[in-house]
Amino acid sequence: MNEMILKFPSKSENEVFARNAVAAFLLTMNPTLSELSDVKTAVSEAVTNCIVHGYRDAEGWVTVRCRTEKDVFRIEISDEGKGIENVEAALQPFFTTLPGEERSGMGFTIMQTFMNEFSVRSSPGMGTTVLMSKAIGEREERNAG
Repeated sequence: MNEMILKFPSKSENEVFARNAVAAFLLTMNPTLSELSDVKTAVSEAVTNCIVHGYRDAEGWVTVRCRTEKDVFRIEISDEGKGIENVEAALQPFFTTLPGEERSGMGFTIMQTFMNEFSVRSSPGMGTTVLMSKAIGEREERNAG
């Protein structure tokens, strides 16, 4: 097992930093390009949600925790922002709290699609945590057998 924790201000330019730092950490598991791309996409979506929705017109901190466990890569991305009133509604495709902006409402759907496990914990006024995991090396094992 290996572990990493990043904490950075909720500035949009830090989304690229988070995505690349997580990708570099994941490389120790020797992922396929597809697995690497899936994780980077999910991380981008989660960090962007923290910045855009969690801290809307304010600045706060985003925390990214990653852990490797045999063939599973676990990621936890959290903010201490405004939180989500109705998580079940927010998980529906095309749901957005910012309809006047160019937001597709597909962030959580994209994360669910690219990761093997996905869940959201949130409390209004307390922030949101996205928990995700990705099996690494699944394809090679299936093809080898």
